[in-house]
Amino acid sequence: MLDALRAALGPAGCLTGADVPASAATDASRTGHTLPVALLRPASVEQVSQALALCHAQGLAVVPQGGMTGLAGGAQPLGDEVALSLDRFLGVEAIDADALTMTVRAGTVLQVAQEAAAAAGLHFPVDLGARGSARIGGIIATNAGGLRVIRDGMTRDNLLGLEVVLADGTVLGNLSGMVKNNTGYDLRHLFAGSEGTLGVITRAVFRLRPAPASQATVLAALPDFPAVLRLLARARALPGLSAFEAMWQDYFDFSAGLLGARPFTTSPPVALLMEADDTPAVMDLLEAALEDGTVTDALIAQSLADARAFWDIREGLAIDDALPGLINLDVSIPMTQLDAYASACRTGVLARFPGAHVSFFGHVADSNLHVALALPQGSGADADHTAEAIAYDLVRDFGGSVSAEHGIGTLKRAWLGHTRSPSEIAAMTAIKAALDPQGRMNPGKVLPPRAQIPD
Repeated sequence: MLDALRAALGPAGCLTGADVPASAATDASRTGHTLPVALLRPASVEQVSQALALCHAQGLAVVPQGGMTGLAGGAQPLGDEVALSLDRFLGVEAIDADALTMTVRAGTVLQVAQEAAAAAGLHFPVDLGARGSARIGGIIATNAGGLRVIRDGMTRDNLLGLEVVLADGTVLGNLSGMVKNNTGYDLRHLFAGSEGTLGVITRAVFRLRPAPASQATVLAALPDFPAVLRLLARARALPGLSAFEAMWQDYFDFSAGLLGARPFTTSPPVALLMEADDTPAVMDLLEAALEDGTVTDALIAQSLADARAFWDIREGLAIDDALPGLINLDVSIPMTQLDAYASACRTGVLARFPGAHVSFFGHVADSNLHVALALPQGSGADADHTAEAIAYDLVRDFGGSVSAEHGIGTLKRAWLGHTRSPSEIAAMTAIKAALDPQGRMNPGKVLPPRAQIPD
């Protein structure tokens, strides 16, 4: 089988043994420990089709992999599987400045697409902290959200066309890029968020936008969460409001401390990072908010370096190394209940695990809350599951979603029923059976064990 794959893909297209990089075992959750039996690296759509057809004929399971920046274990091999990466099938194929579209290959790194759009005087609407390594195919497959959802929407909201190769090698393609195409089932939305369980995404057409005006970046201190909601109600009227990110005190102090930053004299109960296009309008908003106590202090970036320093605190990249065993939870909660959820989650986890790290930040304007959990050493083999149960049971009680933007993968598979009904899971299972009857596309991901397609 491997000989046939090597013949189809060439020596660089089928890596085995010591040539398979360690990075193929795990995504950014650091929970994967199994290397694939081979790493397939097709360099064209035709090679993707050939590879999947060969694997399908032999009943070999395939795990699609992008930039491995995910946090849900969705791209990790689980056993005797081959991984398939499109890191050799990359590049921006076309930008249509009149239609405001970009056709891009799935192996392209997000930042490359962003820079290509900027060079054309346009704006690529998806932005993530992992922009320098996340790849377009994985971004679509997980329907990634990111930092600009309040203005630009989720990934699927910006997707006009998609090309996908099914498990048996069949190529489905509609790359016309038309905004209006009302001709039956919209397959692009089926594959966006499917996490590689239905096929391999190879190319896409994205909607572009006019380049935004220069942005005002603000880091503000607020007295409580109700003040956050009051400020948001006013900020929605700002031209080009693109970010509205809240950091609860526990997260803000920890992340800023790791960077040696002290933006405010007194640590605020909530810190807010906001960006919008109209600097005078932002200044007027802040002046009014300072006068009535909605905001207690505010800093406005005077340079790109200042703005980057604000974002460094919010993105908290140093936390991964500072907290071994960090559990990143990504949930949606009704906006007005975000603070109540954070309080209940903090209380529940600390009652069960005294000394645990529990901190919160999120994209308030789209109801997305991130929870950073790190349990004390010696908490026990099932401690992570117990802590997740506390957090996810509360999500169910608050009527939220166990995944706002990271996807389900393997790490949230057991909790899917907290958000989706049995009938919804049955419908997803039927879709999986129709497009991948052998159950060989990324098996063991997304759907709970009881809903897996039998061999």
